[in-house]
Amino acid sequence: MSCKTSGRSRFAAHASLCALTIALVLGLVACQKDEGPGSYVADSKIDGLPNVQLTDQNGQTVMLSSLKGRPVLIDFIYTNCKGPCPLLTAKFAMVANLLRYELGKQVLMVSLTVDPEHDQPAKLKDYAIANRAQRDGWYFLTGSPADVDKVLDAYKIKRLRESDDSVTHMTSFFLLGPDGHEMRIYDGLQAKPTAVTADILRAVG
Repeated sequence: MSCKTSGRSRFAAHASLCALTIALVLGLVACQKDEGPGSYVADSKIDGLPNVQLTDQNGQTVMLSSLKGRPVLIDFIYTNCKGPCPLLTAKFAMVANLLRYELGKQVLMVSLTVDPEHDQPAKLKDYAIANRAQRDGWYFLTGSPADVDKVLDAYKIKRLRESDDSVTHMTSFFLLGPDGHEMRIYDGLQAKPTAVTADILRAVG
């Protein structure tokens, strides 16, 4: 849901809205609840790595479909988000710490901005460094608004810019198999990094 928050009570309200929206979306894509809080088996086998050209935090061109061949953990954030986005990035950083040497060699992670109008590569790199997320194998991606929307469409996700310039979007994140197809969906506010890491390592085989 929305990444705009101010104060503990407002965050709690937004978290509740996030949870409700996630539940509705998960129902629409016919996901089946699995063991562990906020963890779901994905029944819709969408291709989460479409043939869309983006740019990473180092200014390098990345064809999203070229990341196929290894499991990919992907979420959707933006650098000016004051609510769930830093929590999602911190959770991804915990997963990266648990993966250790597998990250970049056997597993990839992607954080795609939902605010490409403002999040250029240098800004994404500053965000990654500030959040201790500048790791080999972890891509912070941006692109034209049209190309970012193409990727979001694959996940049935929409972004909405509010009057205060914040961006409303989902807090779910996804584990994709080596073929790029959805394997698991996570409630970003509930899923445990240890459980997510275990799922990733099983996907590596």
